[in-house]
Amino acid sequence: MYAMKYMNKQQCVERDEVRNVFRELEILQDIEHVFLVNLWYSFQDEEDMFMVVDLLLGGDLRYHLQQNVQFTEETVKLYICEMALALNYLRSQHIIHRDVKPDNILLDEQGHAHLSDFNIATIIRDGERATALAGTKPYMAPEIFHSFVNRGTGYSFEVDWWSLGVMAYELLRGWRPYDIHSSNPVESLVQLFSTVSVQYAPTWSQGMVRLLRKLLTVSPEHRFSSLTDIQASPYLADIMWDELSQKKVEPGFVPNKGRLHCDPTFELEEMILESRPLHKKKKRLAKNKSRDNSKDSSQSENDYLQECLEAIQQDFVIFNREKLKRSQDPDALDEAMSAPEATDEAELEADTDLESSHFHMCSSVCPSAGSS
Repeated sequence: MYAMKYMNKQQCVERDEVRNVFRELEILQDIEHVFLVNLWYSFQDEEDMFMVVDLLLGGDLRYHLQQNVQFTEETVKLYICEMALALNYLRSQHIIHRDVKPDNILLDEQGHAHLSDFNIATIIRDGERATALAGTKPYMAPEIFHSFVNRGTGYSFEVDWWSLGVMAYELLRGWRPYDIHSSNPVESLVQLFSTVSVQYAPTWSQGMVRLLRKLLTVSPEHRFSSLTDIQASPYLADIMWDELSQKKVEPGFVPNKGRLHCDPTFELEEMILESRPLHKKKKRLAKNKSRDNSKDSSQSENDYLQECLEAIQQDFVIFNREKLKRSQDPDALDEAMSAPEATDEAELEADTDLESSHFHMCSSVCPSAGSS
């Protein structure tokens, strides 16, 4: 079972989102980790681009916050460690996620955390620095705002670890360490970090407070920003990292398997408001083709849009992780070579199966209304 996300090409062009979609696909095709929401397939048709990813039925952490779940220290401690492994892996791949927040952490049925949504992630190599003002303001590190306002030297991987600290604080307390909203001017936020100090709950253990202080250090040079830093924390001395990386550590919070962990009203509204639903695609494409054939293409009302759509069609990269894994496995390759039925026709049939109905289809991976 998988989740399938689809993005309308015309809307992506109109919203100037094509570059972000392509960048996300480029990144996801090259990475795979136990605590990420991994991409399995990507393909397209005339209208849409499709991404098939891990299906995680436990909901996102934003949804559980909105349901007033009281996360214990042990549960948040586990999330910090699982995300530390994910961020350490991303750093090894030269990737800054730039949008670590409860909305983008999805739980599986056992309660393990997985990082999703790479549409504003970026790749930096050989000492490069990112400079764009990108992210969700309440979770963005001080150096991002500082670099934007003062045209500084940019920022690096440390920004994701700040976001992890903000998220962990929010899960424990129910609100964030700084009162920041999307409407706050960037200039005022630069001043905020130098004048407002974070208040930690007296009921928290000293170990958790020290760990959060190191993640929420304003100066990136002194912030915990690597797996080595995290593992050196005395508070995490009892963590069995090998077992953790194999999901053998039991989470303290396990989503109820008998419930749908997303807002059904929100999901229904999404379906009703969807102007081009998948179940009507076949009829719609046939009508469009008939209409296109009946008019001279030189009379197109929007040549620019058509050029963009054709560029997407040409540049889109089809991806099949299952096929990639087979090609990288010598035993599977030998078996395929020796099998008489492994013909080109069979390969073609396997590829076209991507569009068959065995995928669990949904327009998104159980989104919940995020914070601004």
